[in-house]
Amino acid sequence: MMKNLQVHAAESIYESIDKIKTIVQPLREEIIYWKPSEDEWSIMQIITHVAEAIPYWAKELSNIKVNHENLWGRGLTDEVRLQAVSEEHINGTNVEEVMEQLSTIPITIENVLNTLTDEELHIQAPSRNPRFNNKSIDFIVNHLIIEHTEKHYKQIERNVLKFNER
Repeated sequence: MMKNLQVHAAESIYESIDKIKTIVQPLREEIIYWKPSEDEWSIMQIITHVAEAIPYWAKELSNIKVNHENLWGRGLTDEVRLQAVSEEHINGTNVEEVMEQLSTIPITIENVLNTLTDEELHIQAPSRNPRFNNKSIDFIVNHLIIEHTEKHYKQIERNVLKFNER
C-alpha cells in the first residue's frame, strides 16, 4: 500500500530534523558559529532559520486551507526571516534553545498535515512570490517543507566538511 503525502511528509520531517539534531549536538560552538564565507550561513544561522521557517510554512498551510483566496508565502527579504538569521539574534540565542525549537517541528508538521485531506492537498492559492503563484498545498509540503529541511541538513554537512578542511 502506498503512503499518502501526509504520512510521507511527516516521516520525512521527523527524519530530517533528527539528522540535523544528531549532526549538530556534538559540535563545538566554534564550528556552530563559524561562517564558511561572507555569503554563507553558519550552522547556527541554518538551524535558527529552520526553527523559524518550517513552522512558518506549516502555518501557511493552515491559512490556505481556511482561505485559498489570500496571498501566501514571502520573499527572501522578509523581515522575520532575516531577523531569524541576523547576527543580533544569533548572538542572543543559545544552541540548546534552538535544538529545543527544532524538536517541536515534527509534531507541528504532523498535526497540520493530519488536518488535510488528500483533496485539500490540491487546493491552489496565489503567492506573494511570483515563482510560486497558484501552487497547490502539496507543492508547499514537498518543496518548502520536506525538500527545504533536507537541503539545510546537507548545508550543515557541507559546513562541517569545510570547517574540517580549513
